[in-house]
Amino acid sequence: MRSLLFISWLVATCLLRAAAQTPAPISVHDPVMIRQDSTYYVFATGRGIRVWSSPDRQHWKAEKPVFETAPAWTTQVNPGTRPNDFWAPDISYHNGLYYLYYSSSVFGKNSSAIGLATNRTLHPDNSNYRWVDRGLVVQSVPGRDNWNAIDPNLIVDSTGRGWLTFGSFWDGIKLVQLNDSLTAPAQPAQWHTLASRPRTDSTGLRNAGNGAIEAPFLFRKNGFYYLFVSVDYCCRGPKSTYKVWVGRSKALTGPYLDQSGKPMTRGGGTLALQGDANWYGVGHNAICTFDNTDYFVYHGYDAADNGKSKLLIRELGWDTAGWPVVK
Repeated sequence: MRSLLFISWLVATCLLRAAAQTPAPISVHDPVMIRQDSTYYVFATGRGIRVWSSPDRQHWKAEKPVFETAPAWTTQVNPGTRPNDFWAPDISYHNGLYYLYYSSSVFGKNSSAIGLATNRTLHPDNSNYRWVDRGLVVQSVPGRDNWNAIDPNLIVDSTGRGWLTFGSFWDGIKLVQLNDSLTAPAQPAQWHTLASRPRTDSTGLRNAGNGAIEAPFLFRKNGFYYLFVSVDYCCRGPKSTYKVWVGRSKALTGPYLDQSGKPMTRGGGTLALQGDANWYGVGHNAICTFDNTDYFVYHGYDAADNGKSKLLIRELGWDTAGWPVVK
C-alpha cells in the first residue's frame, strides 16, 4: 500500500512540475512576430500597441507599449476613435529600420487610418531604442471610400518595391503601391482589390454588410504570392467563427485563385485553418521564417478559458502542389 501511495504521489508531483514548466499562451489579439538577434518580439492590438519579448517563442515577457500617448494626428483625423487604442500592427525590417504599421479606427465603421512608426532597434535596453511616428499613410472616410483602412501588411515585391495590403468588410481587401520611403501611396495611387465576399444582407453599398473578410497577409514562396485572409467573425469569445482562407497568384496584384480556380474577388478561398473543440475560432495570421522554417502566427479563442484570445504559433509546411499546410 505504501509503495502504491508513493508511486501515486510521485506521478502526481511529476505531472504538476511538468504543468508548471509548460508556458501558458499569452493573451493577444492580431499578433505579428519578428526576431532581432536571438530575441523574438510579438506586437499586437491594444493600448499603445502591446509588445512581448521571448528567447524561445514559448516564455514571453511583457514590454512597454510602443506609444505611451497617442500620436496627435490619430485623434485629429479620426476623433471618434479611443485615444491610444491601436489595432492589428504589422512589423518588418527594411533598409536598417523596423517598420511598424498600425490601425486607428472606430469599431464597425470605416472611419479608419493606418499609421507608421519606425525604430532602429527593437531591444528596449539599446541606447538607439526610440519609436518615431511617421504619421498617416492611408485613410478611409465614410461616404467617400467603400473600403476600410485597417489590418495593414507590408510586402516588398521581387523588384524591391513596397506595397501595402489592408482591409476589413466593405469592398474587401485592397492593395496599393507605396513610395520609396514606404510612408505614403505612390502617385498617382492605384487601388487594387485582391479579395472580397458577397453579402446577403441589404445594408447598402456604403455599409459593412455581412461579407466578413479581413486581416490580409501576403507571403512570397516558390514563385507565387500567397494571400491569407480571415473570414467570418472574430471577437465574440465562444461565439467566434473565425477561420483562415488562402489563394495564390503569380502576380502581386492578382488575380488570386483558390485550389479550385475560383477568384478570391468572387468569394473564393481555400480553407487553411479553422476552429475545433479546443479553439472556437482562429485567425488574423502572420507568417514568419526563422532558420529556413516557416511559422504560422495567429490568435485563437480558447475553449478552455471561456473564449479568451490567445497567441498560437504552428510550423507551416507546403504540400507537393505548393499549397500551405499548418502542422
